[in-house]
Amino acid sequence: MNVGERVKLLRKELGLSQSEFGEKIGKGKVAISHIESGNVGLTETNAKLICREFNVDYFWLTEGTGEMFRETPDSILNEVFDQYKLDDIDKKIVKKYVEMKPEHRKIFKEYLQSIVDEEKNKSE
Repeated sequence: MNVGERVKLLRKELGLSQSEFGEKIGKGKVAISHIESGNVGLTETNAKLICREFNVDYFWLTEGTGEMFRETPDSILNEVFDQYKLDDIDKKIVKKYVEMKPEHRKIFKEYLQSIVDEEKNKSE
């Protein structure tokens, strides 16, 4: 599998169209199409943008080795847990949230926002 095929596989795994995927990294649908088809190589800059935006392992993307997604850095989460004195349930919620695919986080945030909006409307 070449790098373009891995980009396409990643995009499909995330459930994003070429337009949606490109928008997240500041590229258009045509640019993503060219990368996926192999007509244009994946630049270092674009590889890093993809990895940062989607929590993708750089070596999986560029070389095809390892796992598609990076594991959540537990040491960073542990610092947050300690700083905010989170209990075990809080920790599980935060860990599951950061491990979600971006489209699932979006749905989750929209749901939470609807609850906040509903409560706000009740108090007005």
